[in-house]
Amino acid sequence: MKIVLACVAGLSTTMMMDSMKSVIKNSQKLNLDDFTLMAIPVEQLPAEIEGTDVVLLGPQVSYKSDFVKSVTEPNNIPYVIIDKETYGSMDGATVIKEALIAKRKQEIKNREMEGN
Repeated sequence: MKIVLACVAGLSTTMMMDSMKSVIKNSQKLNLDDFTLMAIPVEQLPAEIEGTDVVLLGPQVSYKSDFVKSVTEPNNIPYVIIDKETYGSMDGATVIKEALIAKRKQEIKNREMEGN
């Protein structure tokens, strides 16, 4: 599962990515080898969208959500704006859950669209 974390410059998002990796590594249900995590400036998103399963948007760039939607929606890729409190506490467990839920919802939506 490829998860792209998008922010301004990548510093705090890299810390969140490290927190997420730690959660995955210590999980009994998740395997770190099944995940690719990237932290990028939001402007680089179009170049990194291929193969992405979920885009996570740092709260400091939530104002760029229209841009993110314009990149993700045509590719049927969900995006999640990380909550300020979750981001501020570097709660990687919550962010991983949000990413997994967003991916699952998109899979269901895609199946429903194929059925119509």
